[in-house]
Amino acid sequence: MYTQDQIEQHIWDYIDGLSTPAEKLMVEQLLQTDQQWIAVFNSLKGFNEMIDSADTIEQPSLRFTKNVMEEVAKYKVAPPTKSYINKKIIQGIAAFFILSIVGFVVYGISLIDFSAPGTTQIPNVGMGKLNQDWSKYLNSTVLNVFLLLDVVAGLMILDRYLRRKKETNAQA
Repeated sequence: MYTQDQIEQHIWDYIDGLSTPAEKLMVEQLLQTDQQWIAVFNSLKGFNEMIDSADTIEQPSLRFTKNVMEEVAKYKVAPPTKSYINKKIIQGIAAFFILSIVGFVVYGISLIDFSAPGTTQIPNVGMGKLNQDWSKYLNSTVLNVFLLLDVVAGLMILDRYLRRKKETNAQA
């Protein structure tokens, strides 16, 4: 007839004094006849009495906060990120991307066909130029020079990083 949740809800309302007089009469009648209601009532009543008997909540000691802070102070705290992130590396990466973007913009502008003077139309971008043979511009020599410059720049950044790290270790 009633589910376990409904029985518990009715009994909690009865224990807390929130039930209407009709519900109160119904619960009292079921508590006299139904074993399931009696078992649920006894368990909930015991739980309610246990909560009521625990009037005092344990208070932490007066030195609790100080004891915790003393324990925390024993451990080494991580250094702030400023000390281990090298700004020169970030600036080098930013410079690489900015130069790449500038290079692409300059290359894109060089593809625009400005041979139509006196017109108010948007200049022809010349998409036919994009389908040309790139092997004459991007041959192995150009790629090797580009890679050589990247390696040299990377080694310079690594050298600066290691020197700065050595200086900070010598000062500490």
